[in-house]
Amino acid sequence: MILRFDRGTLILSEPPNNLEFGDVPGVTWDPRTSEFRAPAHRYNEVVTMLRQRNLEVEDHVRPKARLNIREPVSLRPYQESALHAWQLGGRRGIVALPTGSGKTRLAIAAIAASNLPALVLVPTRVLLAQWCQEIEKCLGVLPGCFGDGEFRHGLVTVATFESAYRHMSRIGNEFDLLIIDEVHHFGSGVREEVLVMSAASLRLGLTATPPKDIAAITRLRELLGPVVYELAIADLTGEYLAEYELTTLTLPLNENERAVYELDMARFRPVCRQFFRLNPMATWADFIRFANQTDDGRRALESWRRARSLLSYIDAKRATLAHILRRFTNARILVFTADNETSYAIAREFLIMPITCDIKRRERAKALERFRTGELRALVSARVLNEGLDVPDADVAVIVGGGTSEREQVQRIGRLLRPSPGKRAQVFELVAADTTEVRHAQRRRQGLGCHRESSRHGSPNQRWGASAHPPMAGYAHAPPSQGNSSWDRSW
Repeated sequence: MILRFDRGTLILSEPPNNLEFGDVPGVTWDPRTSEFRAPAHRYNEVVTMLRQRNLEVEDHVRPKARLNIREPVSLRPYQESALHAWQLGGRRGIVALPTGSGKTRLAIAAIAASNLPALVLVPTRVLLAQWCQEIEKCLGVLPGCFGDGEFRHGLVTVATFESAYRHMSRIGNEFDLLIIDEVHHFGSGVREEVLVMSAASLRLGLTATPPKDIAAITRLRELLGPVVYELAIADLTGEYLAEYELTTLTLPLNENERAVYELDMARFRPVCRQFFRLNPMATWADFIRFANQTDDGRRALESWRRARSLLSYIDAKRATLAHILRRFTNARILVFTADNETSYAIAREFLIMPITCDIKRRERAKALERFRTGELRALVSARVLNEGLDVPDADVAVIVGGGTSEREQVQRIGRLLRPSPGKRAQVFELVAADTTEVRHAQRRRQGLGCHRESSRHGSPNQRWGASAHPPMAGYAHAPPSQGNSSWDRSW
């Protein structure tokens, strides 16, 4: 038989008479070419099946080139364990490690250990540049690059998801090892063709938080393999990641904010509740599609968006952020928001450099370097700092707003966990009291795998004594008790 790669698929030519492929999913007869055809990601299964049947195969799919990396990449003990787990799993699977724990170095070690042509897929141009730099530094080879205006081939190539999607029909059989950074972006059906059209037998997915959706996990298991190794932030803090303290400050809305919020939510809640009462298994995406089909639904969505926008930067959050910035004058601070509008508002008010999708690469690199040297002491961002971006060492994070994602919380806190002697990072989460933000904050914290959080529920007098007043006007819940810590005394 002859096995060839054709635009993201495998073609099996000249098969013996009466050959059946029923035990290999995806192999079908293509009447247009009178040949058997299969998705490229089934390459390993197809070859295994043909070998089991003792068939002679002329294989034109697998690349003939090999790397020549002689020196192994040094790893920390847990990275070694993750690499061994992946190798024992047939060199297919997903490794889940916290942000800042060295997933990139682990993947580069997998390339060195395999010594096979490798394609690394990344979600953003920022990560594209960072991976290229790390590969050249660790392996001593100039990597290929697909994305950000460059199209350069190499035995080790890095490509953005979008660039790979456009070119995988041509390059899908040029690599034996496929590495996907931030693999949680896949599993929902969006752009999955980039994984299906690759013939790479060896596959490694990297993420800080694997998806919990059963359908997504099942699909990723099919395309990459199972989760073979997983650690949470709590597993590495102290020795490999800095200790941190998460303090949740529950802040009140003022009278006007409360009135506006309750009015908008009163318009939204009945429509939302009725939909989920009638469709208990539906998702939020299902509700969005439903609501956009009627005037009442669209009005409900608009009210919900206004309420969410209001909560993103209420007056109490503004005052609290100002206090934290004054309190930590010698620290390097990252401020996280729910949207770019809030980021720019904070940037203007406190003269903090914003890092958003609108900031070009050169300006962003210059700002990060100034932050690294201490010339800038604070940065503010909605999502750009969440994922993958190599942020210089920071001491304090203020989460002004965010979504419901556990992954987002892990990524944001991970930005502070680069270890240094005696370091204990401080994370302050600002939550609007008696609103949907309370539930969202609770969901975000579930992915941390630890109990380092401090929070206080109850009246301020429970914390500060019957005759005491809250340390800052406008607090529904006082800052949590931390014994005689400097933070406690400062309030």
